[in-house]
Amino acid sequence: MRYHCRVTDIPHELALRHLSPAETRLAAIVVRPRRIAVACVIALTALGWAVLGLMAADADIWIALCQPLGAGGGLELALVFAMWVAMILAMMLPTAAPMVLTYAEIADTAAGKGEPAASPLLLTAGYVAVWLGFAFVATALQFALTQFALLDAGRASPWLAGAIFLGAGLYQFSKLKHACLTQCQRPFPFFFANWTAEPRGVFLLGLRQGLSCLGCCWAMMLVMFAAGAMNVIWMAALGVLMTLEKMATTARLSHAVGVAFVAIGVGIVVMGLVR
Repeated sequence: MRYHCRVTDIPHELALRHLSPAETRLAAIVVRPRRIAVACVIALTALGWAVLGLMAADADIWIALCQPLGAGGGLELALVFAMWVAMILAMMLPTAAPMVLTYAEIADTAAGKGEPAASPLLLTAGYVAVWLGFAFVATALQFALTQFALLDAGRASPWLAGAIFLGAGLYQFSKLKHACLTQCQRPFPFFFANWTAEPRGVFLLGLRQGLSCLGCCWAMMLVMFAAGAMNVIWMAALGVLMTLEKMATTARLSHAVGVAFVAIGVGIVVMGLVR
């Protein structure tokens, strides 16, 4: 989808006079990239939470997710993959909102000047494609950990949980984390330097932003193994933390989260030694 129209108020009204009032309102929304971006982020986030809610409410699905992975065959693996996809939509789409809205505002400005601009849906599709790959890897990892008895009912053993928290905490101080976080916090220079109106190019921009986000947040997502894959409280807490991280202008929050994770990891390991 590409925009190539002038959307100032008077010309826009004249252009849409032949439409009914309802069609006019719909057209006004469609030609505004920012409105599409907001609706897309809200809809996909809501979809993710809705699917997670349905999974938690359905006793059969809950039992399937909690039993040893592989016992239910391909259907169970599909359910676990669906769970990770829903978690990604619920947790990661809100963190991408500043990036998607930044692109949409630039596209809105371009469309207002009569210049072509591709739909933010293409950018979002590229971003989501990266995280769908992560969902596939997370599903395979969950299967492997279950086979080695390191995961039970979607939750890691105490020793593995401690290691996950320690690893995620230390990663918060790494150069790769800082580089990816900086890219996520400052999307405008990225879009300004790499701007394109080609649909394929915008999809690739979404892929690149998705990879930066993956580099920034993969360790936090793996914390869900330690907290419990269907732990809604941890999902919400981590989602908020990752969103605030990207909205900040420094790495202070990131470092504070790292310290907290290391402390939790050490606490879990110490408790394991005491028992």
